[in-house]
Amino acid sequence: MSRTRLIIKFIAILILAAVAGFIVADKLDLLKIHKQIPFRLGLDILGGAHLVYEGDLSTIAQGDREDAMNAVRNVIERRVNAFGVAEPLVQVAGDNRLIVELAGISDVESAIREIGLTPFLEFREQNPEYVPPTDNQNVDVNSAFIPTGLSGKHLKKSEIVFGQQTNDPQISLEFNDEGARMFADITKRNVGRTVAIFLDGSPISAPVVNQEITSGKAVITGTFNITEAKELAQRLNSGALPVPIKLIAQQSVGPTLGQESLKRSIIAGLIGFLIVALFMIVYYRLPGFFAVLALGIYVVISLMLFKLIGVTLTLAGITGFILSVGMAVDANILVFERLKEELRADRPIHQALDEAFRRAWNAIRDSNVSTLITVFILGYFGSSLIRGFAVTLGIGIFVSMFTALTVTRVVLRLYYNLRNSPIREQI
Repeated sequence: MSRTRLIIKFIAILILAAVAGFIVADKLDLLKIHKQIPFRLGLDILGGAHLVYEGDLSTIAQGDREDAMNAVRNVIERRVNAFGVAEPLVQVAGDNRLIVELAGISDVESAIREIGLTPFLEFREQNPEYVPPTDNQNVDVNSAFIPTGLSGKHLKKSEIVFGQQTNDPQISLEFNDEGARMFADITKRNVGRTVAIFLDGSPISAPVVNQEITSGKAVITGTFNITEAKELAQRLNSGALPVPIKLIAQQSVGPTLGQESLKRSIIAGLIGFLIVALFMIVYYRLPGFFAVLALGIYVVISLMLFKLIGVTLTLAGITGFILSVGMAVDANILVFERLKEELRADRPIHQALDEAFRRAWNAIRDSNVSTLITVFILGYFGSSLIRGFAVTLGIGIFVSMFTALTVTRVVLRLYYNLRNSPIREQI
């Protein structure tokens, strides 16, 4: 490779490292880019709340339960995003559990209240097997009506309207395509009978169906005032739950403990980096020094990607990043040991460098691919903490391959090209 091409590649690497450094240090304003890209910190660092909800799937068919819980997750995500929680984590666990992590939130009870206020809307039809008691005061409304399958997950939008005769506030509902078809079937088979609208398990309206309704629209009438109608319409628009949920576990994490753990993790990472750097320089001398420079570039590029991609950094994620630092050094060690063998065979320096990188590539590739397979398994099947570890480790592996096989190689070849000096005195 010509000296000019090496110099161009080296300058490109320096520019990349400089831009990454500016992004990591929040100094983009020096580049006339007035934008801040903060690190996204997880629950165990910022503090906050870890909530576990359980969905009631008793009325949902077995084959539809996974879709129902995914719909609940989407609704809760919209709810927690609406009241400004930084990087909330909402995920389904098992068959009917929902895990909600609210990092950096101070008023946990308010957040729980907001999530709990998300209404569960459903339409029920008369139960043909229900026998009303002789005492009308003891009528069991829940037994008198059975679910139709039409619920809040089929809702497209809701808005306030006013009755033409009474001028009372009402809630107008518009269903999506699937909901419109279901509502048409429900009204068709219940002409002359009552279809009840339940909200959070309680009936709020029970109109008699006069004819089949194919427009995909319905109206909720009740005893609520304008303020209550506005709140209900807003909550329905933000997401009516397809199944009811209840809070079964709550854990609060204090920010003080998280910040102390973060501080210790950073100190541990710095100590580990310094020890690795010292070993590389003492054992491999000048090539080891170049490897340390490449390792520094690896660190800033990785941190830049964490910011740009939006990786939520947890303590487990930071552990994965620190582990990937060791893997980045491992690739350089494989190359340098191969280089020693080539030099013992009296190969010219440039030929020895090319051969060392070529022969080390197979071992580097195999070790990294096997680690990436493990990373994929952990990320796909693991919990949120395990997934954070897998993501940072995976990103670190890709960046380490770039710095070890490209940055170190360009720097070494450029140095010995410019100096035209033998390497065997320095390795």
